[in-house]
Amino acid sequence: MSRTKVAIIGSGNIGTDLMIKIMRNAQHLEMGVMVGIDRASDGLARAERLGFETTHEGVEGLLASPRIEEIGIVFDATSAGAHARNDAALRPLGIRMIDLTPAAIGPYVIPAVNLEEHLDAPNVNMVTCGGQATIPIVAAISRVVPVAYGEIVASISSRSAGPGTRANIDEFTETTSAAIVEVGGAARGKAIIILNPAEPPLMMRDTVFALVTLPGEDTETARSQIADSIAKMVADVAAYVPGYRMVQEVQITEIPVDQPVHTLLPEGTERPTHQVSVFLEVEGAGMYLPTYAGNLDIMTSAAVQMAEKIAAKGL
Repeated sequence: MSRTKVAIIGSGNIGTDLMIKIMRNAQHLEMGVMVGIDRASDGLARAERLGFETTHEGVEGLLASPRIEEIGIVFDATSAGAHARNDAALRPLGIRMIDLTPAAIGPYVIPAVNLEEHLDAPNVNMVTCGGQATIPIVAAISRVVPVAYGEIVASISSRSAGPGTRANIDEFTETTSAAIVEVGGAARGKAIIILNPAEPPLMMRDTVFALVTLPGEDTETARSQIADSIAKMVADVAAYVPGYRMVQEVQITEIPVDQPVHTLLPEGTERPTHQVSVFLEVEGAGMYLPTYAGNLDIMTSAAVQMAEKIAAKGL
């Protein structure tokens, strides 16, 4: 069966995990070139041992590769600033870009929510690790009742936050907040990330808070529908991220009348009646990264899922 050859820009943890996932699990993708800027990186060394072409000269090295004409998809696992330059260099060649940085040049994609909507886009953005874990839950709630405000808190081990993640903290919050609205369907969104230095390292944990208005005449039915929608969405995400799960039942509580929530809402929004709280955990697959690095695993799993769909459509 014909496969689409791919290149990975970024030979760090995310790029190397992508390479391993493509080798082991991909049906429609074939590893082509590993691109880095550090000649001594483990990712480049591992790719060389596995027999793949490598370059330590960044996107310029990829452009100079004799295999550049074979490449159909490029994963970018660098930084927001670097991705803008890489996209500008590769777009004239018609190569599809899957962006694992918060650059947000292309449309946001969360596979469990909108995988089919942007298969023809030249550049797609995989939002952030926190976005991949939590925006499906906001979308699941939005399918039942309007979400006036969605807030997510992503807590990850500081060990699993490399230089790229740390350099993009501001972009993380901006991109994730925007995607909570655009993909999750909330009227307003907010994202918070916590780098936890605890030892031994803690697994990725995510919390979703959504402010909603339940119909007064049939509140219990709405509660049940929200819980069912969330459970289905968790199963959809776990289909490509097996370590993704809820750690306790969905909580739906009434908002006290004296609780000041108006500052969280867009102007003119009706005061919500209930808060939906969802608590998640993401365990990594342990292929290359440690299992506590679920934040990195969910990004690479989502990116491979998107690339597989693009490649399958092309084939």
